Amino acid sequence: MQYRPELLRESDRYRGRRRAPTPPRSRYAAVITTAVVGAGIVAFGAGASLHDAKIDALTSDAGNIATADTLRAQAANTPSRGDKGLNSSINQAPTDVWVLPVRGYRVTSLYGQRWGKLHAGIDLGGIRLGTPINAVRDGKVILSTFDGGYGNAVRIDHGDGLVTVYGHNSKLLVKVGDVVKAGDVIALAGDTGHSFGVHCHLEIRVNDEPVNPINFFKERGVDFFLETESVYGTG
Repeated sequence: MQYRPELLRESDRYRGRRRAPTPPRSRYAAVITTAVVGAGIVAFGAGASLHDAKIDALTSDAGNIATADTLRAQAANTPSRGDKGLNSSINQAPTDVWVLPVRGYRVTSLYGQRWGKLHAGIDLGGIRLGTPINAVRDGKVILSTFDGGYGNAVRIDHGDGLVTVYGHNSKLLVKVGDVVKAGDVIALAGDTGHSFGVHCHLEIRVNDEPVNPINFFKERGVDFFLETESVYGTG
């Protein structure tokens, strides 16, 4: 049998030497528990005292950003000044809400000259085939059909000489004469007409003249780059 020193009994290894008595396990447990609890209390106190400026900033800005549905809900549930906290039938939702036509997109083309001609709108790409396309404002549908280079297109008259155009859709969900609200789904995104991939082509026309959607919508609380919306006008 091979000799293995590591198999010596504990008593043999320490024979002839003095060892300090081993504290009872309960003592170790008490010390460790006290240290852990103490550290937890210190961490909790430190965490409670930290000030997260980013969260505060997001919280403070959140009140200025809302969807059309949220704005209508807030308006419907906000009591008038004279009804002492009770909802009144005279409360009305904002009458001039502007919203984004689609969500989860990226801006792929801007308004301006392109290939020697005016690109009269903004392209919102990076979306899937069939993504819902929304009316950006209340209005009346004046066109819903295949429209040459625009492919399957919808045009909505918002009054005051304002018309929006939504091009390259895969499917149209409204017909001429329909009255729509801001945020209503009017079509599904596609790649029809003169298009190079699934996207939403959006134009804003004032008295039948195209204008830059970026500037026009930003003045009305809609930012295409930040993908945010807010109420504008009367409400």
